Amino acid sequence: MEDARSPLRDRPLRNPGQSLRDERMDVLFDKLMAPMMVSLLLLVWAAQEWMRYYLPGPPRPWITTFVAALSVAYSLWQLRKHWPKIKALRLAEDGEKAVGQFLDTLRASGYQVFHDVVGEGFNVDHVVIGPAGIYTIETKTWKKPQRGSPEIQFDGELLTAAGRTPDRDPVIQAKAQAGWMKQLLQASTGKSYFVRPVIVFPGWYVKASRESRRDLWVLEPKALPSFLAQENAQIPAEDLKLAAFHLSRFIRSQERGFEQAK
Repeated sequence: MEDARSPLRDRPLRNPGQSLRDERMDVLFDKLMAPMMVSLLLLVWAAQEWMRYYLPGPPRPWITTFVAALSVAYSLWQLRKHWPKIKALRLAEDGEKAVGQFLDTLRASGYQVFHDVVGEGFNVDHVVIGPAGIYTIETKTWKKPQRGSPEIQFDGELLTAAGRTPDRDPVIQAKAQAGWMKQLLQASTGKSYFVRPVIVFPGWYVKASRESRRDLWVLEPKALPSFLAQENAQIPAEDLKLAAFHLSRFIRSQERGFEQAK
């Protein structure tokens, strides 16, 4: 069986939240697991020295114990420093998974759904292509406030969460992602597609007028199907199939690049 090869012709498409999972695992292993393993080895070393203390020979456990203690202290410092980021990445990953699983139900209505499309230094959480057009979807899994109303307000330009303006503007981010997707499809297909940016906030109440959603939709995920149902088909079906084909080919080529880089 030395000449055997995989029966799969193409690499699988990416899963919801895959970039966040990869980043979380990188932080976990690079920042936490490595110093913890060193600490464990030093503790074993110190334990051996202490055992020798009660056996014949001149043991010197104090040095190894001191070094092991420093290593444990460093590991705990790293844990305290990076654990909040790991928790935040886990929350964001779970949000993308939940939204991705919900979006997958749109396949029954003729849509194709792509998850975690990776660009240069960023990723698009989800892309939906189907009868109502092409949509890039950014998932924001934000914690709700302990007090006050968990409400997202959007007036067409400014977005606030529980009355506060976020540090990083998701509106700019979502529009940039849609613009990138438009350029990507135009370069690969030769056709100019309209790509609508969408931001979804799982678990939040979203208050936005219909007028404010002209260029960008800000929604709770479960509201998306009804919005899609109200859209008139503007892109021919064959052009939508072409866009989906080229996007899937782009994703698979990216995956092959990731594999070669490992």
